[in-house]
Amino acid sequence: MSNSRLGFKFILSAIAIALGIVLTAIPAVPVENSTAPILLDGRTLFQVSDSGRFSARERADQANDILDEKIGSSNVPIEVEVDTTQDIPVIRVNEDHVLSVTQEDIPDGGNATRQARQWAAQIETGLDRARYERTNEYFTQAVLLAVACAILAGLLSAALGWLWRHWRRLLLQRQPSEGERDGLELPARFVLTVLRLALVASVLFYITYLFPQTRQLGHDIASALFVALTSELFPLGGKSFSILDLLRLLGLFALLVVAARSFRQILRSRVLNLTGLSRAAQETIATISNYIFIFIGAIVVIQLWGLELSSLTVFAGVLGVGIGLGLQGIAKEFISGLVIIFERPIQVGDFVEIGELMGTVEHISARSTTILTLDRISVIVPNSRFLEAEVINWSHRSPVSRLKLPVGVAYGSHLETVKNTLLEAAREHPEVLSQPPPLVFFKGFGDSSLDFQLLVWIADPLKQFRIQSDLYFLIEGLFRDRDVEIPFPQRDLHLRSGNFSGEMSPQLLESLTQLSYSLAQWLNHQESNNGNGVKDRAVRRDETDRRI
Repeated sequence: MSNSRLGFKFILSAIAIALGIVLTAIPAVPVENSTAPILLDGRTLFQVSDSGRFSARERADQANDILDEKIGSSNVPIEVEVDTTQDIPVIRVNEDHVLSVTQEDIPDGGNATRQARQWAAQIETGLDRARYERTNEYFTQAVLLAVACAILAGLLSAALGWLWRHWRRLLLQRQPSEGERDGLELPARFVLTVLRLALVASVLFYITYLFPQTRQLGHDIASALFVALTSELFPLGGKSFSILDLLRLLGLFALLVVAARSFRQILRSRVLNLTGLSRAAQETIATISNYIFIFIGAIVVIQLWGLELSSLTVFAGVLGVGIGLGLQGIAKEFISGLVIIFERPIQVGDFVEIGELMGTVEHISARSTTILTLDRISVIVPNSRFLEAEVINWSHRSPVSRLKLPVGVAYGSHLETVKNTLLEAAREHPEVLSQPPPLVFFKGFGDSSLDFQLLVWIADPLKQFRIQSDLYFLIEGLFRDRDVEIPFPQRDLHLRSGNFSGEMSPQLLESLTQLSYSLAQWLNHQESNNGNGVKDRAVRRDETDRRI
């Protein structure tokens, strides 16, 4: 596997792990909250609860509106007091009723008056801070801090860029191959981009938090997003789920996929390698174990997510209809993959030939099989093709296979010499098996040659083309040393004279003479091109000229 693919898998695994940890770490939030925050410029002072016929949200909104009004009247002094003359303590700001503190606001059954005084102190501190943050002095300090943070962020970004260029220069000095360089450069560039985005987001968040107006706006946006994520979207199995629930489910499944991949790699490299099983058997066990792990893990994830499996009955029926109609192709490939995995007509490492495709089986999945051709090209073949078409598996049961090499020699060659030469060439090749021994068959008399066939046995079908080429080289060299001629296709032209019942006209005689001369010139030209000077053809030409 190339380093670039390893880099991609590393990035995807890191994203999946981060997404799963973040989403699974978010606690489940009830859709209807029984508390609401009292806010000042986006800062939460405390939480109030439902009380009587007023909800927590209504109480908080009323109190927040009064506090915002008091902040705006900056010329009026602020006095926060607790009125205990009534049945329940009331928090007032400049004689205006802000909040009544009830027993519902004290879950542990404490004293309402003490709680009211504590909240009043927090409100007074928050109002003083809010008024201070609206002064010119604080605004100047905030602007200076924002500019300093922006400059610091720019310097840190430039430092990250310098580190990136320095590391890349060192990478180029080592001069690895282009694929290795790309495989190392892509994850590093991704990490650099993530760090820069995190730096920009942190600075923007800090600058937004400095100013009260932007802080309140940020809080409103965050609250809107929170409500959108936690609102009920669809009911399933007697429960309602939100976008956050779906994201949490995706995070759990991302962790499951990463865990399944790690489990398969550990099982294959740390356990199965020690058993001494063949590569095909190891791949089969690892694949089946991976599917079992994912199946059990999916059941556990769904249970942890809060969905009862009994509620999936209708969904399973709909899924079955979908498989029968629109997903029948995928189901067909999946079932074919299971048949291949369990029946094992082909295995990982087998050298197969299907149609015009020939190569080694590298991976068998539930939907497709990856074949690495002799040109080192990975071809993805649907599993059903192995069950519907004729497949030649050169490695099935035993990798030992026989090669047939047709050889033609010229007429007049000594047949025993030809036979011994072919057998000697087969014995000289180190990858030709001695058992079964090589054989030579005399196939028959061809148009231009005596046809023989050399049969040899090899142990590695993947090398058959190289072995065949090596044998032909050896045969040609041995034939040349022993003066065994390898013929080439040829044709002889015979011209015969005949008796005519009448006399030929001078024009016909002249035409025949010219034709004979042209034919002689053409034959002479052909012999000069071939460089052989065949004598019998020259004799036949002379006889033809004399007869004409």
